[in-house]
Amino acid sequence: MSHQRSRNAAREYEKRRREALERKHAEHDQARQQSRRRWRIGAIVTAAVAAVAIVVWVLLTLLGSDDEAIEAATPSAAPSAEDTTSEPSASTPGAEPTSDELGWASSGEAPDPSLAEGRTWTASMSTSVGDIVIELDGAAAPQAVASFIALSGEGFFDQTECHRLTTAGIYVLQCGDPLGTGTGGPSYRYGPIENAPEDDVYPAGTLAMARIGGDGESMGSQFFVVYQDSTIPSDAAGGYTVFGQVVEGLSIVEGVASAGTITGEPDGRPAQSVIVNEVSLS
Repeated sequence: MSHQRSRNAAREYEKRRREALERKHAEHDQARQQSRRRWRIGAIVTAAVAAVAIVVWVLLTLLGSDDEAIEAATPSAAPSAEDTTSEPSASTPGAEPTSDELGWASSGEAPDPSLAEGRTWTASMSTSVGDIVIELDGAAAPQAVASFIALSGEGFFDQTECHRLTTAGIYVLQCGDPLGTGTGGPSYRYGPIENAPEDDVYPAGTLAMARIGGDGESMGSQFFVVYQDSTIPSDAAGGYTVFGQVVEGLSIVEGVASAGTITGEPDGRPAQSVIVNEVSLS
């Protein structure tokens, strides 16, 4: 009888032990499921926050780009990819060069006009469609020439694309933007306007600085080559700084102009791509 009671007690102990193990396993499984649920919720929240951050960043970027494009195209001028009117306008300075060495392009200050030395400089623009030789008038436009020769010496114009061509009203090819969009330039702007023609006539071969319309202190690196006599009316700030002329290779620009723009419109990116490989000075 006592033996039977012992066996019953053993069975009861084993039953309770198993029930305890089952409860423990159930609690463990429940805790693990809760942990997974919390992890999934955390992952969803993290992803949502990241998505919102990306959307905000994209909106801010787009709004910033629109503001810059509007500024670059104001009010009526040429050379800016977004601007489709008729007079040369400058671009808003864009990203600074990534060179570790601080040069003129990234200094934040325009080169001193004395760098032009008040003399005539000869420069050769090697392009993808041929060489264009220009003379720079350091006496008539010392600030513009000083900036041009400083940037040329740093290779700022190397591998840049002439981004705008106009074939009606005025006849110019615009170059000098490292971004190739009409919104790029060095880290500085300068003015005032120098050596602008009083009669607003820019003869074929004229080399002049682009700028934002209505702002005579907005010149940077973008310039335009006049390939056919053009009358470009002055705006509130005046005319456009003439700092040199083409002495050889104007026919190259004329050939580019004869190919028109990519869209066929009288103002846009040249259909014949023009890459400035290098500008060398002598």
